[in-house]
Order: sequence, then structure tokens, then C-alpha cells
Amino acid sequence: MLNNEFKDWFVSSEELELILSGYQKTTINKGDFIVKPGTIVNHYYLVDSGFLRAYVIDINGNEVTINFYSNRSLILEETSFFLKTPAKEYIQAIEDCVLWCKDFNTFQEHFNFSEKYREWGRAHLAKNFFALKQRSLSMITETATDRYKNLLENNPETLKKASLKHIASFLGITDTSLSRIRKRII
Repeated sequence: MLNNEFKDWFVSSEELELILSGYQKTTINKGDFIVKPGTIVNHYYLVDSGFLRAYVIDINGNEVTINFYSNRSLILEETSFFLKTPAKEYIQAIEDCVLWCKDFNTFQEHFNFSEKYREWGRAHLAKNFFALKQRSLSMITETATDRYKNLLENNPETLKKASLKHIASFLGITDTSLSRIRKRII
């Protein structure tokens, strides 16, 4: 999996080997957390297999899903990882997962060593930023039906693996509204 992630970025096999050597394979079980509020995040992850979700607890005590992660996703809680501030979200495995993780110090060493790795990292940060921007705009400018159709079209795996409750909170609607939307579309 890691070779596929980086093969288009690196010309030198030595450089590629160095970057890959910084990752450690880890497995987590369904229900386990890789991030909890109040912790300082010291790793980022690449998903080899499995499915995870990120969520926060709103002011009323409700879980609100803010993201889903599946194969080849980069999981990075940027604020805590880079600024060393306590995380504010949970990231939990929805099913058993195989992840590749890299710690902050190794990331910094590789980031400073390799221009190609810096480009890869910037590309991922930009992708995450644009996805966040698009999600924020869609919550304001699109109907719940349009947001569901977009999820159906662009992330069908999420609809197969996430619970309806998690999908509804991700879309900013109630479970009942999601059921009505699904019935209309089907």
C-alpha cells in the first residue's frame, strides 16, 4: 500500500526507502480510538484497510460526525499534530483497521530531508483544506437531499459501512430526514 501511495512522488529509490522506513504498521480493532479529546496527537496515519470516523460532541451532548476515513485516506488531526494543542475530536475505528503511522519527529526529519515528501505533504494538506471548504459551503448552500446525493456519488463506501445515525449527523440532518430522503431517491 505504501509503495502505491508514494511511487509517483519519488524518483530516487533511496529517498523512497527512507520515507517508507519511517512508517510503522499498526492494527486497531473495531471500536478503538486513535484520537481522543484532550490528547496531544503525535502520529498521522494512512489507512491500508478498514473504516474510521471522526466526531465531536456538540454543546447538547450529541455526537456529530465530521469525517469518514477509508482505504488510502490520510488521517491527520492537523491542529494537535502541528501546534501540539489538545485534540478536540474523536477518531474511532468503525471496523478492524490496518494503518501505517508516522510520528511527528520522524515526519519532521523526512519533511526537512526530502523536497518530494514536502510536496506530497502539501498536496495532502491542500486536498484536506479544499474538502473542508467544500463541506462547509455545501452545508450552507445545498439541500440535505443534494448533500446525500453527493455522498452517494462520491463516497458510496461510506453509505455501505457507516451507520445511518452517523451518516445523518455528517449530513447535518436527523435520522428520520435521512430515511425520507433515501426513500425518495430509491
